[in-house]
Formats: sequence, C-alpha cells, structure tokens
Amino acid sequence: MLKRIEPDFRFSDSRGELVQLIHQGYRQINVITSKKGVVRGGHYHKANSEAFYIVSGKLELTVDGEPSRFQTGDFFGIEPYDKHSFFFLEDTILVSMYSGGVELEDGGKDIYSE
Repeated sequence: MLKRIEPDFRFSDSRGELVQLIHQGYRQINVITSKKGVVRGGHYHKANSEAFYIVSGKLELTVDGEPSRFQTGDFFGIEPYDKHSFFFLEDTILVSMYSGGVELEDGGKDIYSE
C-alpha cells in the first residue's frame, strides 16, 4: 500500500533547512538520479518495505495500477508485494530506503517482476 510519510523532524532558518527523514527502521539507503522521460521499477519486493524522499524533481508513481504524482519534498512508502513503477516527469534526485536491503543472504535479490 502506498502511504505518504512525514519526516521525523524539520528545522529551517536563514541558513537553510535540515530535514531528518528517519532515525531508525531502514538498513539500505540509496541516492537515485533519473532523467526526464525514464521509466524505472516494474517490480515488487517480498521482504522489504521501501521509503522514498524526493530531493528534487517530479515523478509519477504507479503502485498496483494506481498512479500518483510526487515532487520535490514529498516522502512516501511502499509495502512488500506492491508492484511499483516510476515515470520521471523531470530530471529527478531521490533517496530510497529499504527496511532490510535488496541483497539476500543466499546471493539473490529481493526484486521480483512476476
């Protein structure tokens, strides 16, 4: 199930802004850059919950056939078994977080497309 997430903490002043996304609960964190017009995903995870924070850009996320749009500053999560695809509406930078990590102990990956 797609869910919108609130950051744990935000602080801003004349110097800029600090956004603390999380302070526990995820083991793998990636930074993804994608060009406008690119499609990524088309898969699901059996063992991982995911969260994504958009640093800059816009995208359309489809989860189990339901499209939603997200942009700079949005934070959202996807649960295991929810098939998801990203279509990037602008050049985009996002942070992705996985509850356990996609690399499995047996050498496989928790990424499924069927």
